[in-house]
Amino acid sequence: MPEAEAGRYDDGCLSSAQWRGSELGRSFDQHVLPCVHSRSLEEVQAGEVLATEGTGLSSVELRDVLAATFPSTSSSVFALEELSEPEPELEEELLRRLLLAHAAPADPASARLAKIIARRAMRTDHLWRDLGLSNRAELSRLLARHFPALAAGNTENMKWKKYFYRKLCEAEGFSSCTAPSCGECHDFESCFGPEEVESRLSPTTNVG
Repeated sequence: MPEAEAGRYDDGCLSSAQWRGSELGRSFDQHVLPCVHSRSLEEVQAGEVLATEGTGLSSVELRDVLAATFPSTSSSVFALEELSEPEPELEEELLRRLLLAHAAPADPASARLAKIIARRAMRTDHLWRDLGLSNRAELSRLLARHFPALAAGNTENMKWKKYFYRKLCEAEGFSSCTAPSCGECHDFESCFGPEEVESRLSPTTNVG
């Protein structure tokens, strides 16, 4: 990617501190989308995925989002001419349905974010990192905005990915843990422990 285009693209994703102090008038969604696509673009440029595979969006949806969010960015940056239609595996499809069932009504952005979140949740790092966000608080804010009822149910501040899978298990009528309470579960720290201390480069299953 040409250096000028890279710089213009990266400017769209601000840190939490920058976003709070910004006078640019951009909405929270306009902060989130560049972050998400910046993280996906890393994988595209590394030759790991196509842009649709990185986001879970169809080629039409992706083109629309990129045109609205980055109107001055060349399509070659995302290799849009090479797109394929993403086919979700069962696990991703179940998570997508869960999110869509709780999406803010009549909001196309929520429906698209459900696809993006479900696809990025298939990665192995913390979900907020795989979405390119600055911290877990930004993910919490995003979920509260677009999936309010689902987010409100996480009263124990469980890691979000763990919480999603817990909801999927409940929907199927079984629990993944047989302990009588979370405090007695051997997986407690995996579900509720700190997230910020782990490196993206460190192999871990303690994600959320």
